[in-house]
Amino acid sequence: MSKVYDVIIIGAGPAGLSAGIYAGRARLSTLIIEKEKDGGQIVLTSEVENYPGCLEGESGPTLVDRMAEQAKHFGAEKVYDEIIEVNLEGKEKVLKGKKGEYLGKTVIVATGATSRPIGCPGEKTFTGKGVSYCATCDGAFFEDFEVYVVGGGDTAVEEALYLTKFARKVSIIHRRNELRAAKSIQDKAKANPKIDFIWDSVVKEIKGDGIVDTMIIENVKTGELTEVKADEDDGTFGIFVFIGYVPKTKIFEDMLELQKGYIVTDENMNTNIEGVYAAGDIRVKSLRQVVTAAADGAIAAVQAEKYLEQ
Repeated sequence: MSKVYDVIIIGAGPAGLSAGIYAGRARLSTLIIEKEKDGGQIVLTSEVENYPGCLEGESGPTLVDRMAEQAKHFGAEKVYDEIIEVNLEGKEKVLKGKKGEYLGKTVIVATGATSRPIGCPGEKTFTGKGVSYCATCDGAFFEDFEVYVVGGGDTAVEEALYLTKFARKVSIIHRRNELRAAKSIQDKAKANPKIDFIWDSVVKEIKGDGIVDTMIIENVKTGELTEVKADEDDGTFGIFVFIGYVPKTKIFEDMLELQKGYIVTDENMNTNIEGVYAAGDIRVKSLRQVVTAAADGAIAAVQAEKYLEQ
């Protein structure tokens, strides 16, 4: 018979790892299930400056590594598996993965979100061939090339700044006439001589012969189309997309209350099913940052402990 855990956490990003730390420290039998690799979206971040107590030069991967080690220290177990089916009703929650079945008295959903695509023709075709969603993963491939960053929020501008370490020029394409990023980040970008801005514009099509060499941009106010072609000497350019995220909630659609794909919770991370909690980017919230994800995870674990005591 499968072991019945006190707490099963789906996802090993900051929310899931924080929940693992708190649940493990409370001496609850805890299992963290992660589909691919620890960290979620934060592992794509080259520099973390706004997490309290982070080290100088902190990156997403270094912060996550310490979180994962802390959860392990407090006894949280971890398996790498993809959950494909769940039954969250009843006293024992059943999670079916590609590699096995897992039973838990409580479940904390911390599955996070994936990068939102532009949705234009050519995007899928050229993903990995000029189109990227990870500056730290692919920035070095564009040493001394031109790159374009699509988006205007914190992540987009931060990653544009990071890309200036490699690219000779970085152009930020934003559908509005001003950035949404924090003022301090905007100031850095506007002061960087390598960064340029293409306002009121969206990418309509991406083309190339094996690799990206052409992009069609539309001005949303005038409807004017502009064809951007790669420099002849380069033969290509990079397109880095940071326009938000899509929550990973598909397997919960028929069970948990959702709002625009995100899980609805109260302030204690309770979902509409008793003993099931949601934490981090997956839930409806006003701010999606590492610090709020960690707080969510801690609250969810403490609430799970209280539920089990009852």
